[in-house]
Amino acid sequence: MSFQQGLSGLNAAAKNLDAIGNNVANSGTVGFKQSQTQFADVYANSLTGAGGSSVGIGVKVAQVVQQFTQGNVTATNNPLDMAINGGGFFRMDNNGEITYQRNGQFQLDRLGAIVNSSGAQLTGYTANASGVLSTGAPAPLTINTADLAPQITSEVTAVLNLDSGVTPIAAATTFNMADPTTFHFSTAVSVYDSLGNTQTLQTYYVKRPAGTWEVFAANDGVAIDADTLTAALDPVATLGFNSNGALTTAMPITPINVPATATGATTPFPVTIDYTGTTQFGSAFSVNSMSQDGFTSGRLAGFNIGADGMVLGRYTNGQTAVLGQIVLASFANPNGLKPLGNNMWSETASSGVALVGTPDTGSLGVLQSSAVEDSNVDLTAELVNLITAQRVYQANAQTIKAQDAVLQTLVNLR
Repeated sequence: MSFQQGLSGLNAAAKNLDAIGNNVANSGTVGFKQSQTQFADVYANSLTGAGGSSVGIGVKVAQVVQQFTQGNVTATNNPLDMAINGGGFFRMDNNGEITYQRNGQFQLDRLGAIVNSSGAQLTGYTANASGVLSTGAPAPLTINTADLAPQITSEVTAVLNLDSGVTPIAAATTFNMADPTTFHFSTAVSVYDSLGNTQTLQTYYVKRPAGTWEVFAANDGVAIDADTLTAALDPVATLGFNSNGALTTAMPITPINVPATATGATTPFPVTIDYTGTTQFGSAFSVNSMSQDGFTSGRLAGFNIGADGMVLGRYTNGQTAVLGQIVLASFANPNGLKPLGNNMWSETASSGVALVGTPDTGSLGVLQSSAVEDSNVDLTAELVNLITAQRVYQANAQTIKAQDAVLQTLVNLR
């Protein structure tokens, strides 16, 4: 009797209904990957080895495989939400156990670590205080909320135009910043000491009869003497130009020793002024650009996550710093991963070892911040599959009913 075939069909159809029901139930689960039930027919072994006309004894579930196709990407308002557009998995540290997931819904715990809803920590390459990444073994990523250390000013870049038409001031005339008749032009730029305190570095420009320009400096209104061995105030630099108005003096000039005005700061601190690009044309004096490389301390105001997984902190002083870089993992056989629930998988012998790298390298996808990857379940297709699976179940039940009728006929024979 073929009750076995019908019973195996009922069991297989039930498994298929379970898989479809699980897909439908998780159609709204972020990062979920739908499952598909695969079947195989079953035959009994023949004693003679020949089975060309043998009838199968039913069906079995060969395996239930997950479909790791891309889900839709939906924007969110959480900067810690991340979607992987392409291949790869987030690598998580769950109290020393390494797991993998596609769900990119993250938040910060009380210690600043980036964690998922289960408390597992997102891993990547950590950065030191200088923003240099440690690209060895991935480690749990933590957002460092400490203040960004100040950077002392070491160089000022100035691009000016000094008016060639001004009347030179006699060499015997002593420069005096309080007397505008002893200089032609002046500029000012904020510089920072070792503690991040700001002070104003002023420069004054005096054209001499020889055709050169003497540069004098002052710090917060106090003149800086380039040569303390003489009583006279000496210029910190002398600029020369050719007949085309181009600068001929080698750059950068000798550093200026700027005294720090704040207690406890390094004093003096050398500041180099680079006048590359400065000209002497027959037009009015102008400051085309003026910049310096120092900054004060800053507090973390927020952070951004780039497509390459780089976490960049934004600080109140206008600076940015690298806080870390997220890594992704790929597998030769993703279907070999073991589902753990909570949107996580673990590595197995069938999946192969994890290939870890940064986003947008090799077969790994890119990250999209403030977005999540939706479930890849096609709800319409699953509902159609549900109807089909229900009919398959009913048909197998009908074969058992038919076999029961045949058996009843045999029993009733006289």
